[in-house]
Amino acid sequence: MAQVMFYGTGRRKNAIARVFLLPGEGNVTINKRPLNEYFGRRTLEMIVRQPIELIGAAGRFDIQAKVLGGGISGQAGAIKMGIARALVQADPNLRPMLKKAGFLTRDPRMKERRKYGLKKARRAPQFSKR
Repeated sequence: MAQVMFYGTGRRKNAIARVFLLPGEGNVTINKRPLNEYFGRRTLEMIVRQPIELIGAAGRFDIQAKVLGGGISGQAGAIKMGIARALVQADPNLRPMLKKAGFLTRDPRMKERRKYGLKKARRAPQFSKR
């Protein structure tokens, strides 16, 4: 008998997460490591768990995520979006609640490109009169 699995892709900044929801006890695995070992920060763990806690399914699903690119904050946001999309695939009735919370909206903010003549995107070289 095939196991029921739901899939969602999440993106944030330069991070891309592929998230799989499986029926289980609520274990969260990211890149084959437990959630608290992968991130280390409680705030990032809370960000990842937000969609599951919103719908009240804390112990119903095991989450397996493969994430690459970006920093840890962007990766946490990408996983959050992937979980929300997988939950909508599991139960389409959850879509209005997750959309209202903003979990299905892609955050468009990206790092601004560096311009020539400047040190960073907007940082100009130090001015000296002499």
